[in-house]
Amino acid sequence: MLEMSSPAVPLFLFFLTLGSVQSQSSSQDAFILQYLERRLTQMEERLNQCEQNTVTATQKTYDLSSEIRGYLSTLTVLRSEVKNQVDSVSARVERVERELEYLENKIPNQPDIEMEEALLEQQIKAAELDQLKKKATLKVDNDCSTTLSQIKSLKIVKKAGDTYGTWFKDPSEGSANVYLLSGIRNNTVLQYSSLQSFTERTSAPPEKVLQLPFQWQGSGHVVYNGFLYCHKADTPNEILKVDMLNGSVADSTLLPGAGRLPVYSLNPNTYLDMAVDELGLWVIHADPEYGGNLVITKLDKGTLAVEYTWDTQCRSRDAEGAFIICGTLYVVYNTRYGGRSTVQCLYDIHDTIHSEESPVIFFPKRYTSHSSIHYHPGDKQLYAWDDGYQTIYKVETRRSDRVTAE
Repeated sequence: MLEMSSPAVPLFLFFLTLGSVQSQSSSQDAFILQYLERRLTQMEERLNQCEQNTVTATQKTYDLSSEIRGYLSTLTVLRSEVKNQVDSVSARVERVERELEYLENKIPNQPDIEMEEALLEQQIKAAELDQLKKKATLKVDNDCSTTLSQIKSLKIVKKAGDTYGTWFKDPSEGSANVYLLSGIRNNTVLQYSSLQSFTERTSAPPEKVLQLPFQWQGSGHVVYNGFLYCHKADTPNEILKVDMLNGSVADSTLLPGAGRLPVYSLNPNTYLDMAVDELGLWVIHADPEYGGNLVITKLDKGTLAVEYTWDTQCRSRDAEGAFIICGTLYVVYNTRYGGRSTVQCLYDIHDTIHSEESPVIFFPKRYTSHSSIHYHPGDKQLYAWDDGYQTIYKVETRRSDRVTAE
């Protein structure tokens, strides 16, 4: 019996040892699991804190980026304004240099000065006669010895139509009709019997709605003596004269050299801008062969024949509109971001007013951009289309030193 029980003792000890080992292993596993759980909890807390820090940093970065974009936008506007001023000064310097060069070339040598008195008098008379002939080509029916000195006030009449368009009064004597052409490509002309009727008819239809058999383009149209003068759509430079009684085309013409460039860079859909002043009917356009500068042409309102054309030093870049008073072109400039409109360049066909001698004229504060500006020689007012608002500016003029032919 003793011999048989002796092998059982090691076996018992083996199982006892095995149980102790398993118990000890279970305790270690539980400890490791608890340790891992604590570490995972700590990692989750750190990840949450990291995520919160990331959101905060992202928001601060976005706020800083927005602030920087605002500063960049302001700097861009200031840079454009400074560039405009520098360009204006550069243009003036170039003009002075050209005039100095012209004077140097015109100053005769001493032998040429010694001319006979009779020949000198003959040349003076010929020059005076030539000057009188040039002045006689323009029929001045009214007193036109005034120049623009100030744009005094702003009146918003109403808001009607699209963002772009044009409106105006017929400047012919005895007419009070007001016309509205909405959009940059359309065939509908709205007619009102007076400015009061236009203002009061906010919901009621106008007195007359004229549907034309063609479409016009841009916002440079005018009505003069009961005829609409407009740029026909899908043509580079065709001007139509339309009878406002029935919408029929009374006459048409092709303006030489026009239609290849928008007349104002800030109004890219307008290639021909019609205007009326004390001297009659005009058309303004830009000429790429003249550096993109503006060109003004005097038209016969009856036959649309070209009476004369003047090349100006006023650039079309950064221009949003222009108008003519007494034969003087006033060009309105702005920025492509919108801002306060200013008259920075003018051109007088009589050569008695010069840009460098005239101060910059500011429009009353309204920080948008005009799609059309029309001068009414009878009312002495500007009818402007300002971001869908029909606006009137009163202008102040002063007498100039211009001398007209008797």
